[in-house]
Amino acid sequence: MLASLWLASICNIALWVALWRLPEITGFQGLVFLLGFFAFIAGLQTAFLSIFAWRWTLKPVIGFCLIAGALGAYFMLTYGVVIDKGMMVNVLQTDVHESKELLSLRLILAITFMAILPIGLMWRAEIKRAPFFSQLKSNLATLVIACLVAVAAVMLTFQSMASVMRNHKQIRFMINPLNSVYALGLIAREPFIQMKLPTVKIGEDAQRGASWTANSKPLLLILVVGETARAANFSLNGYERNTNPELSQENVISFKQAYSCGTSTAASVPCMFSHLGRVDYGKRDANYENLLPVLKRAGMAVLWRDNNAGCKGVCSKDDEQNMQHLSVQGICTAQECLDEILLQQLDAKVAALLKGNKARGAVIILHQMGSHGPAYHLRSPKAFKIFLPECETNTLQSCTQEQVINAYDNTILYTDHFLALTVQWLKARSGRFDTAMLYMSDHGESLGENNTYLHGLPYMIAPDVQKHIPMIAWLSPQMEQRTGVSMECLREQQEKPLSHDNLFHSVLGVLDIQTNVYRRERDLFAPCDKATN
Repeated sequence: MLASLWLASICNIALWVALWRLPEITGFQGLVFLLGFFAFIAGLQTAFLSIFAWRWTLKPVIGFCLIAGALGAYFMLTYGVVIDKGMMVNVLQTDVHESKELLSLRLILAITFMAILPIGLMWRAEIKRAPFFSQLKSNLATLVIACLVAVAAVMLTFQSMASVMRNHKQIRFMINPLNSVYALGLIAREPFIQMKLPTVKIGEDAQRGASWTANSKPLLLILVVGETARAANFSLNGYERNTNPELSQENVISFKQAYSCGTSTAASVPCMFSHLGRVDYGKRDANYENLLPVLKRAGMAVLWRDNNAGCKGVCSKDDEQNMQHLSVQGICTAQECLDEILLQQLDAKVAALLKGNKARGAVIILHQMGSHGPAYHLRSPKAFKIFLPECETNTLQSCTQEQVINAYDNTILYTDHFLALTVQWLKARSGRFDTAMLYMSDHGESLGENNTYLHGLPYMIAPDVQKHIPMIAWLSPQMEQRTGVSMECLREQQEKPLSHDNLFHSVLGVLDIQTNVYRRERDLFAPCDKATN
């Protein structure tokens, strides 16, 4: 019970701060609601711990809850995030490099005060062994009483609680650490559900269309998967700062109304390469193949080059090349490489892909480090630190919002440079290939708006900046002629609402790959192709 009171109070500091800021929490009624909500959380926490109130399990479970509570409190209070299944997936998929960027003195102090000290005191306490049925009776009594307290608290404050939960959905994801326990439970049961789902092949009828017989040159498409770029900070989309000086000199089209499938890499990347679209992907009843196997069946070579944390299950090991740990002077440090590493020795790799096989072209996916936070200052080299002063720490709340935005905008400036280099690389090879580039970020980012940083909020409550993403296309003149898709026609489509739902079908469309899973209405190039003209 002492552990439950500590968890409900100190480890839920982020929840109490969020509730205190709500306009509904005022006066005597607001105070009653806060006390009732505290009793509700303490009751739930006590009920949960009573299940594990046995000699060998109580201390480890309380220890886990304290550590989870301390971590949850710190990150929710510091970055304004909440903890749901999606956020927990991000945590579990975080690698050592990403974890180091989140470390800070404040985090260590928070864990020490909220978790380590209470664990130390708890571990010194002696737990007396009781007979099994006596302990079971005690545990059941505690469980029943705790549940009654929680139910009573809800009944006494039902009107206020229902209103808060209905109007501020993020609150339900802030009840700490039960939010983490619930999310881990959902993740743990998912493999059992997925094991029962059939694996469905798609696009087995995929074949190259008529344009392939009329053109002798192979086709080369570079698909750039951006990281944490938000559309609002691209000057191509109207941002007041010139964050796209190089792309603005190229004949590119920026689609200004593009939205992501999720608010995290783990959610968005598998979804954007799916044929289903965001809604159907979320409620799918089978495990479907993605875009890459369909491209291969049509005779395309595929390569995934990664400067991030992997392809999230989209690619096979044979198709993936991790570039993050290479050593190239001027591009790489001991910790990581700039995104320019993705273009290093790409000629040799493409030649190897096309040599000795029947592939008539290649699709190269370049997965950026992009604007990955919170250490934005590490994502841009010195030559691109134009917007100053910038935040030079991973504890964003210790910087002014202007400094955070400056550091972030410098990453967009460097992404602009990288994409321009990619276009120039393709231009230089237009004698051998018909070339094109398509860029789309995985999700956006919060930069301190409403005290929220980073990304990963549940989609239904996430702010627009975490979902509104940049999407940019470039076609070589030869590609325009081959497909009948003119850049001028595409420019007329740049205000059209688009999303990750369009990626799968647009890639098949521009490559002229015919299959029964292709949906023309989701092909962003369709209004401008030969069939339309």
